[in-house]
Amino acid sequence: MPTPQETPHSTFRSWLGVAVITASLFTFVTTELMPVGLLTPVSSSLDISVGVAGLMVTLYGVSAGLGVPFIVAWTRRVNRRTLLTTLLAVLALGNLTTAVSPNYPLVLTARLVMGFANGVFWAIGVSMAMRLVPERHANRAAAVALSGISVATVVGIPLGTFLEDLTDWRTTFLIWSGLSALVLLAVAATVPSLPSDNAVTAREVFALPRTNARLRLIMVTVILYVLGHFGAYTFVRPYLEDESSATPAFITGLLVVYGVGGAIGNFAAGYTATRNLRGSFTVALAGLVAALLLLLAVGDTKPGALLTLAVWGVSFGAVNLCQINLTLAAAPDTFEAAMSINTLGYNTSIALGALFGGVFADQTGVSGAVWFGVALTAASLLLTLAVRAKDAPAAPVPDEAAALDPVTRP
Repeated sequence: MPTPQETPHSTFRSWLGVAVITASLFTFVTTELMPVGLLTPVSSSLDISVGVAGLMVTLYGVSAGLGVPFIVAWTRRVNRRTLLTTLLAVLALGNLTTAVSPNYPLVLTARLVMGFANGVFWAIGVSMAMRLVPERHANRAAAVALSGISVATVVGIPLGTFLEDLTDWRTTFLIWSGLSALVLLAVAATVPSLPSDNAVTAREVFALPRTNARLRLIMVTVILYVLGHFGAYTFVRPYLEDESSATPAFITGLLVVYGVGGAIGNFAAGYTATRNLRGSFTVALAGLVAALLLLLAVGDTKPGALLTLAVWGVSFGAVNLCQINLTLAAAPDTFEAAMSINTLGYNTSIALGALFGGVFADQTGVSGAVWFGVALTAASLLLTLAVRAKDAPAAPVPDEAAALDPVTRP
């Protein structure tokens, strides 16, 4: 685990720094996911197919996942405040480039570069927050920082759709460029110097899943459900437009329902996971499968679509928080390495999910992307149930019990 350092700064400034790091995580993750709600207007504006537009998510996720072990290792001697301000500058410029880009190849280039920055900060952000506060408050700081990731994963898409509905997709990215610049200034003003003291080498990162069987199994289940979720969710807007003739305003409302449901699921899992982490994860996975089947069965009606997005949001908010805790519980003594592996697996799966979903959407129609999601999330659920059956009636392992309380409690 990172070693939090007592600092001469006031309690207020320390927690303000934690809040700013949380805002940074939120800004990065929403930048990654916002295009999911903007595929239709982007494809129309740039005269490309919806499936090709999905590459905005794919390339961002690929660079965020594949680049993180190497860039974290290469920057192991860089002051973390300096590194964070540099990453936010890349984000601001990338969003600005996306907003004014005259063609799609330039958009993809900007997304690729921003993805590298995203992956690095996702790996180091939580440990930065822990170092800003006294050691006795480190776990609480970690929980606050993790909430930035969890909330962003469930509100980023509806937020982008809402802004695009009010303005247009270019203005949406321009607004996010400005937000990135504001967060950069906040980091410079509130986060103290943080010399690197917990960075790991690329070899250590890649060795962890080979030597840690628990982490390896958890990452397989995570990869499966993330592939399925984003394979389907990337194309939820065109699916609803095709199947139910939903208007942009109605879709925006549905995605807001999804976001609110995600926040509720995240909050609920914060309590249920302290009592039964594996059970909470299993129930949330079952909810994801049920939501996708509901979309296929009743998503062509407004009440059905509303029910589907509510169940989907609650389930994804819960499963996302649970998987982070499972990852950290599996490797409590190699914190940054575990987060690097999590970043690698999660973000690469976002990218591949969007890519495979796009292939199905272009070749078989958008319902094919939903069926792809059903298959992968169901595989993750079945694997989790098989492991639980094999382990029953074993009690929770000590490392898991120790890791649950500080990370999941608000």
